[in-house]
Amino acid sequence: MASHSDGSSDAFIKMPGIKFTKLFISGEFVDSVSGKQGDKEDVDLAVKAARHAFDHGPWPRFSGSERGRIMMKFADLIEEHKEELAALDTIDAGKLFTLCKAREIPTVVRLLRYYAGAADKVHGEVLKMSGKFHGYTLREPIGVVGIIIPWNFPSSILFMKLSPALAAGCTMVVKPAEQTPLSSLYYAHLAKLAGIPDGVLNVVTGFGETAGAAITSHMDIDKVSFTGSTEVGRKVMQAAAASNLKPVSLELGGKSPLLIFDDADVNAATDLALSGIMCNKGEMCAAGSRVYVQEGIYDEFVKKLVEKAKSWVVGDPFDPKVCQGPQVDKKQFEKILYYIEQGKREGATLLTGGKALGNKGFYIEPTIFVDVKEDMLIAQDEIFGPVMALMTFKTIDEAITRANNTRYGLAAGIMTKDLNVANTVSRSIRAGIIWINCYFAFDADCPFGGYKMSGFGKDFGLEALYKYFQVKSIVTPLYNSPWL
Repeated sequence: MASHSDGSSDAFIKMPGIKFTKLFISGEFVDSVSGKQGDKEDVDLAVKAARHAFDHGPWPRFSGSERGRIMMKFADLIEEHKEELAALDTIDAGKLFTLCKAREIPTVVRLLRYYAGAADKVHGEVLKMSGKFHGYTLREPIGVVGIIIPWNFPSSILFMKLSPALAAGCTMVVKPAEQTPLSSLYYAHLAKLAGIPDGVLNVVTGFGETAGAAITSHMDIDKVSFTGSTEVGRKVMQAAAASNLKPVSLELGGKSPLLIFDDADVNAATDLALSGIMCNKGEMCAAGSRVYVQEGIYDEFVKKLVEKAKSWVVGDPFDPKVCQGPQVDKKQFEKILYYIEQGKREGATLLTGGKALGNKGFYIEPTIFVDVKEDMLIAQDEIFGPVMALMTFKTIDEAITRANNTRYGLAAGIMTKDLNVANTVSRSIRAGIIWINCYFAFDADCPFGGYKMSGFGKDFGLEALYKYFQVKSIVTPLYNSPWL
């Protein structure tokens, strides 16, 4: 079994006080109308503020360079407060503090700076019309954006959406997950200090069934950007269609394959496979939860993988020695344990793990199943926990077929030294991003999003920026022009 750390958080960090818990609407922290969680009435107030800021405020009318300047200041403020922000996400979500501080909050800063730099580089096109007309296109901000984010990456996923929307000149209403609202509220405070005008960024905390549903069905929201489960993504689309036909972008679930070929370095492959599913306690949409190993190295791979899994330290997420913190809440904890029991009932064999750890908290051992069949739930459903389905294959064609045997298409990984194999397989798997001899290689300039039931619309890169624009065509006649 994995080792368990029972350290006290206070021994590793001075715990920050919780400064902001109210809703943030029109530049002020306010109580909800009901005095409890944010609800439809609060969303209405936030949308009204965002609509006024878009229709009459300065943000969409600033030059791109002026928006970029303010976004750069926002990034600087976040960098100054990165330790406190990292601690808030650790408190809320059980994420590793060291990784939040070293990676996630710096990712937020990079995203803001990337899109700040792009804000004044948005161009339309001059069209070559077939008749006697001059035509060109403009990219205009889409308007008020509803942003609904999950609990697994409350900072970076927020800024995957907020940063390009700000750069485009949009205003927005953000609903963080009810499990992880604290950092979003802190970011709203810093946005005001940076000089982002009132009403541009509004944060309504609350439950998906109430506050989230009010956003997706609101007649005065022009677009919704959502990251979460496929099941909720369907509801988002339905509400958007039933209201004002607002466009939606959806980054949804995944059941991503990692294909390891005979020529791969086994030691590196086991490291990649283990981190690919255990990172962030498996609460990652792109987690490599289905691992396929070619027969020639399978036995050696299994031996090394088990050794590394048993040395994986689970415990207090503030402890720098810990590799894996607790699951986000009791519901997720029980869901993962249900799937582990289901895997055993369906005939899969536990190689290691499979149980809860400790007497308190929502800790689960790193869990690896073998003897997994393609039709088992643990091979088909997104578990969103530290559970690997380990399988073997013989040929490239078999690997491709089995990798594509899923309703999802978010990501995939390939480990091989053969360029021809890498090219063939990467072009054959139906997924939005393919990592070759790496995994979780995200970057601000590299678009990320799914195929099939993993959703549509890209985060990261200029593809994400263009989601927050409308394209307008403008045509005027040409008289007595020497050429068309």
